[in-house]
Amino acid sequence: MIIVLSPENDIPNEVKILHQLFEDGLACYHVRKPHKSYEDYSTYIQQIDPAFHDRIVVHDHHKVINEFSLKGIHFNEQHRIDHIDNPGKYFRGLNMFGKTISSSFHDLKTLEDCYFEFDYHFLSPVFNSISKEGYNGRGFDVTDSNKTIVALGGIHQENLEQAKKLGYNGIALLGSIWKAENPLQSFKNIKAAFG
Repeated sequence: MIIVLSPENDIPNEVKILHQLFEDGLACYHVRKPHKSYEDYSTYIQQIDPAFHDRIVVHDHHKVINEFSLKGIHFNEQHRIDHIDNPGKYFRGLNMFGKTISSSFHDLKTLEDCYFEFDYHFLSPVFNSISKEGYNGRGFDVTDSNKTIVALGGIHQENLEQAKKLGYNGIALLGSIWKAENPLQSFKNIKAAFG
């Protein structure tokens, strides 16, 4: 499983590059735009070819899932803490049939102790972050976990084997795509190496 996260702030040709990634086989794209209003979020998704909407997971403004045929929703850590104790209330009014639900974690014990059954979990930072300075990797080993865990933080071509050895079911890419000179080529190289 290879997931690409959106850059937090819009960058030039972002949607054009995203379409190239989808055309090259990107199966899951997480939209994380915490500074956008609901309207701006909706406008951003409208710019993406509807043929790819079923590959999009949203981090913010979860109600947008009622507007588009998206893949699912994602809870950042604080959002999960605030709402997952009463999921029935939170999901009321959201069209979640057949959709994925995922969440971010920054501690392995918290992830293992979480009773809510997410489809997959981000665990970060695994390696030193490419996009956030001073965000040092913690090298979490998840080989003994029964949960589906995706490595996030500092993932690039040179540490893919290490991520596999640590037991991850997938990888999430941010800096290695959006900070690359050629995002599409970087994605192709990582996809070929990750297998």
